[in-house]
Amino acid sequence: MTDSKPPVGPDVGTPAVSVCLQVLTQRADFLRASHGRRHATPGIHLQARKRAEGDAQGIRVGYTCSKKVGNAVARNRAKRRLREVARVVLPENGRDGWDYVLVGRKDTTATLPFDALVADLKRALRKVHT
Repeated sequence: MTDSKPPVGPDVGTPAVSVCLQVLTQRADFLRASHGRRHATPGIHLQARKRAEGDAQGIRVGYTCSKKVGNAVARNRAKRRLREVARVVLPENGRDGWDYVLVGRKDTTATLPFDALVADLKRALRKVHT
């Protein structure tokens, strides 16, 4: 038997078997994550917390950008980029039973190259999980 890499889907770097990311919508979940572990990178501020054992399993993720990021167009662009970065990175690097909140940063989340955002999120996840 040979050790081979898992098949890769049509998008570069995405696994063929996708992990369903649940989206945080309740304010209370965002507040609980804000009191958990955190790590800031140039493009993304990550907040994370491990849920209680009794909670449903899976990876949950939320996105937020304050008015400091810019007007509505800039905030929406930043959130779209955060959603895509989470879709690419969290199935491989996220942990089951954790909540993650990705916070957009002023002037960088919307303009930083996509590869840099991916690297930022991977680095932040490594720091949060150590």
